[in-house]
Amino acid sequence: MVKKNILDHKHTLIFTSHYPYVTKSRGGHKVLLGIGGNIGDVLRRFEHLFWYLKRSYFVNIVETAPILKNPPFGYMEQNDFYNSLILIETRLTPKALLCYILRIERVFGRKRLFKDAPRTLDIDIIFYENIKVDTKNLTLPHPEWMNRNSVIIPLAYMKGQI
Repeated sequence: MVKKNILDHKHTLIFTSHYPYVTKSRGGHKVLLGIGGNIGDVLRRFEHLFWYLKRSYFVNIVETAPILKNPPFGYMEQNDFYNSLILIETRLTPKALLCYILRIERVFGRKRLFKDAPRTLDIDIIFYENIKVDTKNLTLPHPEWMNRNSVIIPLAYMKGQI
């Protein structure tokens, strides 16, 4: 069942069977992932991602946010995006987690054609506890998180602590 709540002419919240979702913590580093996509049946893909992560040995899903449908930024000649947040626990290091989520993106058909291009699935590490990282391949916390409605709005609906 999908329930929609129109916030304004650009933003719609979508509630599905697993967005939002809350379960018990099992331990590990708390990490907030941002997910997004705008190619194909993104809502179905998010459900598949939920079960992919749920079965994963490397992460434990603690909480998810509702899904936000919102306009693209950067490259504007593309469909609206669907975005959500997933709070996970993991024992992976930030670098190992990045490798793992890049592999998941490929499994779900992600192609990196150009900056801000349309995509089947994008997964960003928004926060990894209070750790700060600034390397060529990874910056934590995500440098643009506070400027993106795709993070701010779903985050307002989450109950957990990061």
